[in-house]
Amino acid sequence: MIVGQVNAKLEPVIRLQILGPTGIARTVETLVDTGFGGFLTMPISEIRVLALRTVGREIGILADGTLQLFDVYEAQVDWDGRRRDIKVQASNSLPLLGTELLLGHDLAIRMMNRGQVTIAAVP
Repeated sequence: MIVGQVNAKLEPVIRLQILGPTGIARTVETLVDTGFGGFLTMPISEIRVLALRTVGREIGILADGTLQLFDVYEAQVDWDGRRRDIKVQASNSLPLLGTELLLGHDLAIRMMNRGQVTIAAVP
């Protein structure tokens, strides 16, 4: 089970360890965003620190409905005690954890300041 917390802005937050191909790892605070269909977004500055490999570009739809082209990188995440290969989209916003990473899991949010956020594998 992965556990996080709702912050003072009432945003569900999870900390994830992201690993690059050279062995460098960073703990990243992510916002759980069920409106984002990808795995994860991260700022380009963090992507460079981890030396992530580029795998291409993807078109994404932003919350306001506009289309944007995103550079995509490959990384690994420590996900519920196991390493998992993921795609990371470069974005100038706070890191977002999307539904592709949540696939096969239950998400529970106690929607209050300091409320618990849990992500558990579906049995």
